[in-house]
Amino acid sequence: MRQRSANCARWHRHVNGVGAPLPLRDWLTDNGSLTVKLVARCRAFRVRKLRQGHGLCMADEAQAVALSRRIRVREREVVLECDGRPTVYAHTIVPLCANAADWPFFSALGERSLGTTLFGDPRVARGRLQFARLRPTHPLMRRAARVLGPPAVSEVYARRCLYRRRRGLLLVTELFLPAIDALGRAAAGAPSRGTGHTD
Repeated sequence: MRQRSANCARWHRHVNGVGAPLPLRDWLTDNGSLTVKLVARCRAFRVRKLRQGHGLCMADEAQAVALSRRIRVREREVVLECDGRPTVYAHTIVPLCANAADWPFFSALGERSLGTTLFGDPRVARGRLQFARLRPTHPLMRRAARVLGPPAVSEVYARRCLYRRRRGLLLVTELFLPAIDALGRAAAGAPSRGTGHTD
């Protein structure tokens, strides 16, 4: 049971379930493109690709994409940087049963934003956002720490969203790193757009 709780986050359908502070709730629930929002709040924005290839999905990711267990998937890891500071860590998985016709752009993204592509394709259907608090023991937190160093906080707020295109599923999980606080303060007073996603 202990191992399961360390490897699986408790995902909530409503942001109230994670008790996020008010400024962060705006980031977590925004319905627009996260990339566009970050670009508007910094001078230099970059998508830094950490890895793209095949790997084992996380236990809680398997459940989200209707896999019976942890199996190999296509995955992509990136960090969204604002003015040189890592601000969001994003992890995307696509089950191997999806083909190139389902997600024709995925393998060729490089350091381009996935979110821009998803939002610009009318054939992409977006699911509801889910929210969680991830502790340092969660596999995605450990992955992010290998590249970025240990987080300066005991937990990180995250959100995820399931996308469908034709018969293919794609799951994006985003971890909001401590540097997001500074962007939130800079944008205080900006109008909120409501509820949603992505890299």
